[in-house]
Amino acid sequence: MGHKKPARSQAKKEPQAVPAVNKSTKKAEGNSIFSWLIVLALLGAWISVAFVWFDLVEYNSVVGTLGGLYDADGDGDFDVEDAKVLLGLKEKAVAVETREAPYTRADASVNQKTEEVLAGESQRETESEVRDKGPETVPVTSVHEDKAAQASDFLSFDSYENIDSTGELVVEALPEKTLELSATERYQGEESVPVQLEENNYKPEVTPESKAPPEKKVEPEPTAESVPLTQTAPETTPETSAPQDSSEPSPGHESTPEVTTETEAKKKKPKFFNKFDKTIKAEVNAAEKLRKKGKVEEALRAFEALVQKFPQSPRSRYGKAQAEDDMAEKLRSNEMLLKAVNTYKEVADLPDTPADLIKAALKRCADRQQFLGRTRGSLATLEKLVQIFPEDITLKNDLGVAHLLIGDNNGAKQIYEEVLAMAPNDGFAQVHYGFILKSENKIAESIPYLREGLQSGEPGTDDGRFYFHLGDALQRMGDANEAYEWYETGYQHGHFTSVWQRSLYNVPGLRAQPWWTAKETGYTDLVRMLERNWMTIRDEALAVLDSSRGLFLPEDENLRETGNWGQFTLWQQGRKVGTSCQSVPKTCAFLERYPEATTCKRGQIKFSVMQPGTHVWPHTGPTNCRLRMHLGLVIPRTGCRIRCTNQSREWEEGKVLIFDDSFEHEVWQEADSYRLIFIVDVWHPELSQSQRHALSPI
Repeated sequence: MGHKKPARSQAKKEPQAVPAVNKSTKKAEGNSIFSWLIVLALLGAWISVAFVWFDLVEYNSVVGTLGGLYDADGDGDFDVEDAKVLLGLKEKAVAVETREAPYTRADASVNQKTEEVLAGESQRETESEVRDKGPETVPVTSVHEDKAAQASDFLSFDSYENIDSTGELVVEALPEKTLELSATERYQGEESVPVQLEENNYKPEVTPESKAPPEKKVEPEPTAESVPLTQTAPETTPETSAPQDSSEPSPGHESTPEVTTETEAKKKKPKFFNKFDKTIKAEVNAAEKLRKKGKVEEALRAFEALVQKFPQSPRSRYGKAQAEDDMAEKLRSNEMLLKAVNTYKEVADLPDTPADLIKAALKRCADRQQFLGRTRGSLATLEKLVQIFPEDITLKNDLGVAHLLIGDNNGAKQIYEEVLAMAPNDGFAQVHYGFILKSENKIAESIPYLREGLQSGEPGTDDGRFYFHLGDALQRMGDANEAYEWYETGYQHGHFTSVWQRSLYNVPGLRAQPWWTAKETGYTDLVRMLERNWMTIRDEALAVLDSSRGLFLPEDENLRETGNWGQFTLWQQGRKVGTSCQSVPKTCAFLERYPEATTCKRGQIKFSVMQPGTHVWPHTGPTNCRLRMHLGLVIPRTGCRIRCTNQSREWEEGKVLIFDDSFEHEVWQEADSYRLIFIVDVWHPELSQSQRHALSPI
């Protein structure tokens, strides 16, 4: 009989069942993973699209942030070069910290320039001047600025001086003088001021003036209210071209041989290399290439080495001066700029210096001297240039401006007479000669020069002050229609805020209206104080007026057509006149608590007395940064009135009138006794405290 095998042995022989592996199941698992990957990818793509579509992330800022984290080569972004550094294929650049030299004023005795941008604004430092640096240089346009404003720019004009109907500038007026100063003082301005080397002020080069009119809000033309023709602006036209003289065509548009020759000369490439410099041209160009790339320190070292190696090389020394000039801009250093000025002078003194290089070096030298407020040094440099190049009309014109800036109207007049003898149709000389004639009160004689100079359209003529003077001269000669045509043209060219508001030193965006109420100004406490204490203020003024000390000084700025007008000043440009306040202590004590008036650097606080038979020409104040309060003290019953734009008012004793004197205004005193008022200028209420602090005095 056969034996049954034990179950254990059977179990050994029979393998255990293993679950069958289905191939389709494996495939399903793989597909599932792949599907999730696809879903995630699509989800990421849609999220990215959503971020871009709905602008949820500013990618430039993200890239900038990553660039800051991974900017390994120090060039400000993340690129292939940074990757090379991170991979060890390139050495990392090491940044060298440079300390800025502290800025110091070149001449603290001269007014500081701040361009108002607050507008800004300009014009030119030494008009019609181009930095003649040859093919190695790239012109940099200057930045302007306070103007309408910039105004504009004669930058010389665009500072903080007052301009009334004569358009003359105020520079540090003495306390006893009125705000409206002489024509000479009015021409002196920014160009005679040492200017801090700031981002918005420093001008590496001067280029011909090219000014586009700013966008303006169209203002409704005021409606006439029984105003004489001389007081009403004519309807404006869309044309922006200068009005033409109806009597005869202006010769300023004619092409003259002088202009043609000068134009052809400008097209010629200036020659900056003498025979020796041509032998080292490669070394000079290598150093110049560093300067043009902005590697100022390296360029300066390279040019210094060239000057040391070749001390008689004019081109190497000129390159050194340019590098010092650039370094002064970078460090905001007057000391470095003075080095550049001296080096420019050395270029002209070297033997065998090409004429074009002498002209370029001395022009830049004069420009930088002007920038530093060294007006007499600039004048001497320009005189040297004119001696070397007596036929260069542009240099003569710049020399005339330099004379005006130091107050030498007679010297400037002689220069422009010489220019007009050489080139009778030179527009730049015409407007400046007309300006001088008007400052001499030769009103009728000034008009054709100002008119033809503006019509010429030459560089340096399209300036708000010339429109200002021409319109004012025409008004005084009784030709109001043409006067307002020129005001309109000045407005269209961006020099005036409106035809009525012709101030030139403006902060843009301030509320502009001729008449204000106390509530609108926000200075109700000041107005209440004045009206509550008007009799005390009047009595102190009468005591001064009745004394024999002669403290009321006559207005001597040619604002009057007829009559007598005296003023007694207590605060000037935000500074208290201590000697005056000793005579009226209660009045000054009243005002001490009102900084909106006592700190107003662009105004005055003063008494004004006007005798019968006085007429004050239509005129405008210098800036839109202030409002003017008139407190009536002694007012005749009839015959005294003031017009601002086309609205007239009369004073009342013990009451305050408030107006914006940057708008055209005019005064008549036709009573049989004197009129006495108290004038208080206050900051425009929309100026911030920081703006009030930054604005320079007028």
